[in-house]
Amino acid sequence: MNELDLLVQRGPNNGDTIGGLEELRHAILLDGIPSNSDGMSSAYTSGASACYSKIRNDTFRTLTTDPLFRRRVTENSLTRVLNAIAWKLQDANESRVNGWMSPPTLGVPKSIDGRDDIFHSPASISTRHGRGSVTGTEGSEMGDTSAHVGYVQGMNVLAAPFLYAARSEAEAFAAFDRCITYECPGYVRGSMDGVHKGLALVDRILDLVDPKLASHLLAHGMKAEIYAFPSVLTLCACTPPLPEVLQLWDFLFAYGSHLNLLCIVAQLVLARDHLLNSSSPKPDFKPLRAKPVIEFTVNFARKIPEGLYQEMLEHAK
Repeated sequence: MNELDLLVQRGPNNGDTIGGLEELRHAILLDGIPSNSDGMSSAYTSGASACYSKIRNDTFRTLTTDPLFRRRVTENSLTRVLNAIAWKLQDANESRVNGWMSPPTLGVPKSIDGRDDIFHSPASISTRHGRGSVTGTEGSEMGDTSAHVGYVQGMNVLAAPFLYAARSEAEAFAAFDRCITYECPGYVRGSMDGVHKGLALVDRILDLVDPKLASHLLAHGMKAEIYAFPSVLTLCACTPPLPEVLQLWDFLFAYGSHLNLLCIVAQLVLARDHLLNSSSPKPDFKPLRAKPVIEFTVNFARKIPEGLYQEMLEHAK
């Protein structure tokens, strides 16, 4: 038992509280309190991950046209966080394969409009209690390559806003890790099946809320898999400007990242006139306008049938 342990457990000598606090302060400043920053420190000391070269190929071109991001976040900082994440994903995957780990559970989202009752029955949101994990689903086989987890292209853009908004790399690492573990594990697992499910849902949602626009885009071969892949994978972080992304993310993380699918449809509807008047429509979401996108999203959410809404909740898990 070291001096700090004795001081904490037995109190200061002779009941000298002031002296004890001074001694405690000195011990903390001198020796520090060990912290692993949710695994980031150990990942730092592990060196380059197996995905390191892929990460370096992506980090230098992350949000290159955004001066706010480039001024605040260095390429080295982004590389360190992604490399640490790659190590943690690899460790989690090995734990799953060897049967050492159970997937985390998910909490229930709050109502979009602040009411206790969301616009669907409680059964429609019960999947938020279900298991979702970057380590694979309950039904996956141990040797199933589709459940393998690792760095995928696009994670650099998804991580960028966390580094921009966080006060430290450790804070960004913890937030990003929680995002891909609880919110969208299907986006970084195997063949990115969660992204492909999300793209199919975007097509279906657009057909529901704006059949004319959906028919026009489909007639010109414009399916969501062509124009919306980055927007689904990165929760719209690929669309500048970054301050608008952060505003949109405040909404998504408050009420559920599954609503990003509706946000993508909202951006299409905002560009409706331009797309309908074009003989070769190709959606371009720039610049992102968070406020009208959120307003349209809330409106669309009330129109989604319960079964489809449940698919939205489940698609990224």
